[in-house]
Amino acid sequence: MDLSQKILDKVLEALCCRQDLCDCWGKKPEEQKQELEKRNIKHPFRESLSRIDSSSSATDGVKGSRERHDSEHSRTDSVSSQSNVSGDSKYYKTTPVIDMKPIEFWTANREKVQPKRHLPTESEISIDNLQKDLYEVVEEEDLCLTDEQKLAQYQLGQLHFGLQYELSSKTLVIKLIEAKDLPPPYCLDENKQDMAHSNPYCRISLLPDKKNSQQTTVQRKTQEPVWNDHFTFEIPYSEAERRTLEILVKDFDKYSRHCVIGQVLLPLGNVNLVKGGHMWKPLSPGSAEQQDLGEILLSLNYLPSAGRLNVDVMKAKGLLQTDLVGGSDPFVKISLVIFEKPTKTKKTSCKKNTIDPVFNESVSFNVTSQQLDTTSVVISVWDHNSKRKDEFVGRIVLGKYGTGPHEVTHWNRMLQSQRSPVAQWHSLRARQDCDQVSPASIAVP
Repeated sequence: MDLSQKILDKVLEALCCRQDLCDCWGKKPEEQKQELEKRNIKHPFRESLSRIDSSSSATDGVKGSRERHDSEHSRTDSVSSQSNVSGDSKYYKTTPVIDMKPIEFWTANREKVQPKRHLPTESEISIDNLQKDLYEVVEEEDLCLTDEQKLAQYQLGQLHFGLQYELSSKTLVIKLIEAKDLPPPYCLDENKQDMAHSNPYCRISLLPDKKNSQQTTVQRKTQEPVWNDHFTFEIPYSEAERRTLEILVKDFDKYSRHCVIGQVLLPLGNVNLVKGGHMWKPLSPGSAEQQDLGEILLSLNYLPSAGRLNVDVMKAKGLLQTDLVGGSDPFVKISLVIFEKPTKTKKTSCKKNTIDPVFNESVSFNVTSQQLDTTSVVISVWDHNSKRKDEFVGRIVLGKYGTGPHEVTHWNRMLQSQRSPVAQWHSLRARQDCDQVSPASIAVP
């Protein structure tokens, strides 16, 4: 082999297969194809070698090898899913493959597609299927009527009263003077014992507060009552202007529910309270209201070391009036019930001629910690009568079989604050209401 042939071999070795990285040089094209098929490797110069003519010169081979070598370098710089591997060499690294899949967002952020609503057909729509209570129009005639029109339309009589705000004491003074032309009882309630005469009295409230209401005395058997009673409400002037004066005229009946004869609603923002004055207002029909039996203030205290439950009866207010003259003579019975069985009953003293009694009396019961979970305390308010049987006024139940959420809350506060008294106001309930929700109430007569 001459010198020029050796130089050409060295150049090809440097450009194509330097440092013996590939064993393809010096072999015939048929041998190269067979060897590559055995290894199942894509050689970078496979296409170029198939095109090389055996009769071409060494210079043409060097030129073709250089062009394809440059094209392969440009291909490896771009991102593709095809890897270019050179033989089985340990020095030739594989180009990383990037899988370009579409980004899938978190499925929780996808909006849920609501199903199509079923629209009723014409055959399914009828007047009978409509809910009439949703389409009732509230009558606002009362808001548009004048006093003369109310008096002529309702014919419930008129109420004479006065009011004035005293800036020095920050109190609102209301005077209930009289009423006239009240309707007879049979026009309002067919169950009245006396069908010809009413026993009227008034209850005054500053709406929306109905808790601190006050009431007049009861005038017996008359449709032209005269009271001349004064009432005071301690309230700031700015707050008084936002209130509405409500005066309910009721008919007292000892043997049935006190029915409402009529009412007067007067927004105080429309009145010059500082100047004050007297006025006649026609009565409008009153809305059906829940019977108000009054409230009672109780304090509970449990001493676990002594095993003693203390119940303090402090005072009551706004009790249902059961006597025509002098209000009522209320007293309180406290009954201890364990496992729906009454064990002991105690009572307070009787307060004469009042519907707002102050007792400040305490009773105690021996109750162990184990019995406390099954204990109920029944608080009943009665009206004392010397000539006949005592009359029931109202009741609540505390403990295991409480009569409402307020009663349950008071009992739980006592359990969490043992050795410390816990006081709370409670609204009295009718016996039937208590019996429906509390077995302890049924057990106590």
